[in-house]
Amino acid sequence: MSTPSNEPNGWRWLPLTIGVIVLDQYTKKLITDHIALGDGFRVLPVLDIIHANNPGAAFSMLAGASGWQRWFFTALAIVVAGALVVWLGKIRARSQGLLACSLSLILAGALGNVIDRLRLGHVIDFIHVHWNEHSFPAFNVADSAITIGAALLMLDVLLESRRAKAQQSGGGPGPGSGSGQGKAATKAGGEGAA
Repeated sequence: MSTPSNEPNGWRWLPLTIGVIVLDQYTKKLITDHIALGDGFRVLPVLDIIHANNPGAAFSMLAGASGWQRWFFTALAIVVAGALVVWLGKIRARSQGLLACSLSLILAGALGNVIDRLRLGHVIDFIHVHWNEHSFPAFNVADSAITIGAALLMLDVLLESRRAKAQQSGGGPGPGSGSGQGKAATKAGGEGAA
């Protein structure tokens, strides 16, 4: 059993980042190779696969701007990616796994869309969700990774807040924490030592 001091850092989660980037770029290539720009097909009554180019940010924000947004969002994503890589290097891979997973997904989404902006000048979107006349802006795997990563980050903050409150009230890490440190400490204290 490794101790927190020798536990690997969050960079251990970078293969997830690479895998999501590869999936993002692969799905975008499939779309550009097989669906003409502006075309698509229905998968479910509420879901279409389309081919759309998005010069804006996630979910088509600022898509109608004059072009400055390409370089702004590219620079912003590169700065955020650098900060996330540093942050991943400072956290523990296992005991802070939810945080590391969330940051890895956000990193993958940011870099997946940066690749498109640098290579093409826009992001390829292809997932279109709608209900009757209501329509959500088209998105892609990278946008999904950012959204899922952000949701996991919020969950991690909530869980950490609950753990901190439990520890302040003397309750320890709480049920389901899986650490088992309390039981191990009790046994090591001499209760059942032979």
